[in-house]
Amino acid sequence: MEHRLSKRIPGRVSLLVFKRGMPVATGLVQDASRRGVFVATDYDDVKLNQTVELELYYPDRTMESLRRLKAHVVRKSEQGIGLDFDMVENDALCIAHLLQWLQQHPKAQRHYSPMH
Repeated sequence: MEHRLSKRIPGRVSLLVFKRGMPVATGLVQDASRRGVFVATDYDDVKLNQTVELELYYPDRTMESLRRLKAHVVRKSEQGIGLDFDMVENDALCIAHLLQWLQQHPKAQRHYSPMH
């Protein structure tokens, strides 16, 4: 049985994964909490505890919809990567915006590509 310190909110937000400042993959937020996020992606060229950046793309496509977060890898699977926001510097408002958007769009299943 898993014991989480904060509630996970399911949803779908497109993103780009950056390593060392360079975009390396696309992905989709599968669920998030104020402590971390699971990103559905086929990208697996990351190591546990490695820091990555996520550039989130909300469907409204305004400049304010573009958000970037830092996280470190805590889990890898065939479905994607589990990332933790602790131990990295982030804008708490950016995390709050992500969680608020997921709560307001619980059925957002359509994939919004960050490349378009």
